[in-house]
Amino acid sequence: MPINRRRRMRYLTTTATVTVFALAASVATAQEKVMVGEPSWPGAKIMAHLIGQVIEGRLGGEVGYAPGANAVIFEAMDGGRGDIDVHPDVWLPNQASLTDEYVDQKGTVALSSGFYEGRAGFCTPTYMAEEHNIRSIFDLATPDAQALYDFDGDGKGEIWVGASGWSSTNIHKVKVRDYGIESFLEPSTEDETVFYSRLKDAIAQRKGVVFYCYSPHYVHALYDVTMIEEPEYDPQQYTMIQPDQDADWYNKSKITSGDEIKTVKVAYSRSLESRSPAAASFLANIDMEEDALSQMTAEVVVEGKEVGEVVSAWIAANGETIDGWLGLN
Repeated sequence: MPINRRRRMRYLTTTATVTVFALAASVATAQEKVMVGEPSWPGAKIMAHLIGQVIEGRLGGEVGYAPGANAVIFEAMDGGRGDIDVHPDVWLPNQASLTDEYVDQKGTVALSSGFYEGRAGFCTPTYMAEEHNIRSIFDLATPDAQALYDFDGDGKGEIWVGASGWSSTNIHKVKVRDYGIESFLEPSTEDETVFYSRLKDAIAQRKGVVFYCYSPHYVHALYDVTMIEEPEYDPQQYTMIQPDQDADWYNKSKITSGDEIKTVKVAYSRSLESRSPAAASFLANIDMEEDALSQMTAEVVVEGKEVGEVVSAWIAANGETIDGWLGLN
């Protein structure tokens, strides 16, 4: 082979090698480790591990998990340094003060286009709704309801409004009063574990029971329950003052409409758009279903399964859904 040709071949080989290494370096940069925030509630933990497993299993990335409160996670996402890159379960408008600051004003955090809905209200077993026509919240403010929901036989019905100390319990105490239910059903605030034991017994005996509920929640996967209809949310009919705002909160609050439907999204640091663009694209498109999350929550909370195990099984059974989030179909 002529000398010039050999030199040319060596040059081309060297150039190709450099190109390969440059591409590898580019890929390595694109696959920078993603830190997923892990708030305390079960649904958030499931969403965190769902996100993590997709990034690792489908995108070939590296993931870490960082427990933290909402404000801490948003502040870290704002910094863009990779301390925490993702909040997996942002409830709106509950966390609107954080999204107003970091999404709308600073523009350092983005929200997924997809979301699932969060709802809060009162539930009753479906057999009660169908056999006794308990559909509307006003069906509970009747002498018939008083007899139907008299679980302990003392002549007055009961309605569980949540456990003591929950802000939602205060809301539902006000609702029971202002919907006129209190004259017929006594609001109870027993511990959640105690109430759910009573709920299990009531359903086993097909007795009347009505209670505060929200979705997604494992109760919807565990039992056949129906959420009772309330008037559509109206801010003019929804004044709620919590005890830490005013000692006379109960008398100053008034609620005669249902709760606002919540939208629950994924938030992520915009720095991921350059640090890990494939992960950022996936997070922008994620679109979870509340029924699926309720089912997974039931498996974790009620059946005692490991979060990672439950999430892995769901991903394996829902490949087409994941493909959609990844833009592959």
